[in-house]
Amino acid sequence: MSILGIGIDLVRISRLEKMTKRWGNRFLDRVFTPSERAYCLQHKRPHIHFSARFAVKEAAMKALGTGLRDGIRWKEIETRNALNGKPEVSITGKTRRLADTQNVSRIFASMTHDHDYAIAQVILEKNG
Repeated sequence: MSILGIGIDLVRISRLEKMTKRWGNRFLDRVFTPSERAYCLQHKRPHIHFSARFAVKEAAMKALGTGLRDGIRWKEIETRNALNGKPEVSITGKTRRLADTQNVSRIFASMTHDHDYAIAQVILEKNG
């Protein structure tokens, strides 16, 4: 096993909160999966959790070396929490196909937040 890519992203929580207030569900529906929205909205301050998941999406795109190109869509990168709280990232669609062509075997993610910032790091592992 070897590291294929590393991505990191920093999100200002207040900026994401302003975007949500301005665009509402239109923004949330475009960027987050139904399970991500449900998870975040169950918290007292959902924007903290939306920001961390947004950072994971950005970090994953950086690790893949694509950004929002080549048909990659926001909702093709989803963060869920394992029973122990550890973030788990799954990818679908064109993002999955791109990862397959790069021989991605595992995705590791870490995210945190403090005051007005959320940060995430994604590491892609490949076979061979």
